[in-house]
Amino acid sequence: MHRHAAVLGVLLCLSTFTVQAQAPTAPDEPRVQLKFVGELGFLDVLAHSIRQGSDGTLFRYTDDGGQDNLYNFMRLSAELTLKSRHSVVFLYQPLAIDTQVVLKRDVRIDALDFPAGTPLDVSYSFPFYRASYLYDLLSGPDRELSVGVSLQLRNANYVFTSADGALRRTARDVGPVPLLKVRGRWGLGGGWWLGFEADGSYAPTAIINGDSDSNTTGALLDASLRGGVRITDNVDAFLNLRYLGGGARGTSDDNEDEFGDGFTSNWIDTATISLGFSYRLPWGN
Repeated sequence: MHRHAAVLGVLLCLSTFTVQAQAPTAPDEPRVQLKFVGELGFLDVLAHSIRQGSDGTLFRYTDDGGQDNLYNFMRLSAELTLKSRHSVVFLYQPLAIDTQVVLKRDVRIDALDFPAGTPLDVSYSFPFYRASYLYDLLSGPDRELSVGVSLQLRNANYVFTSADGALRRTARDVGPVPLLKVRGRWGLGGGWWLGFEADGSYAPTAIINGDSDSNTTGALLDASLRGGVRITDNVDAFLNLRYLGGGARGTSDDNEDEFGDGFTSNWIDTATISLGFSYRLPWGN
């Protein structure tokens, strides 16, 4: 009896060892991973205003400039992740809105008067490039809480032209914008997940805004919520809701190329809804 019990105990130990030896281990995440992300959707201008020159008209794009439609939205990015914690992201965001209106009131822009009834072509272009570094505090395949910094390069161009070409005012602005960044993601099971991402800054000094010849205050917030699902091992699809807004107010000391006194106030608030896809290309084990 004792012998049978001993044999049974040995067999149980061997079977347990065999099962444990044959149980597959969770695959390690790639040490190096490259990911491409694209979004396509529409943008709604919630509010947008500009004043050029301290005696200029507060021009409201949504009321005076015809920005009351939905506009195409696209965003592209590439991300390199090392050891599941360190990520470097490069992003390109085009943004251009062209409208044609007939002015309902007199408008003064940068010391030039556009009379009421003037057919006006309005062009607003604000594409930007952004490089970011993120460090993941959690480091897991189904969860993420990353913090970091971004550097954005703005490339703004505003044009107001009468339809006959007789009246025109333009403004251009290129410069760096430093930002703080945070990103998170949580798995819900079955391949589904929720996430968020935000880049933002408030810059009360001209040096932080990248313009040492002006006294300006600027702010920017790019914040989004998203929900997605893993389609394959390398492809995810997601729906993204985004707020993108910001602007600046101040007077430039370098106004040799300007017609007015160098004062500008420009603020915009937008919301976007987009469908996105990401593709992961593992480079190593």
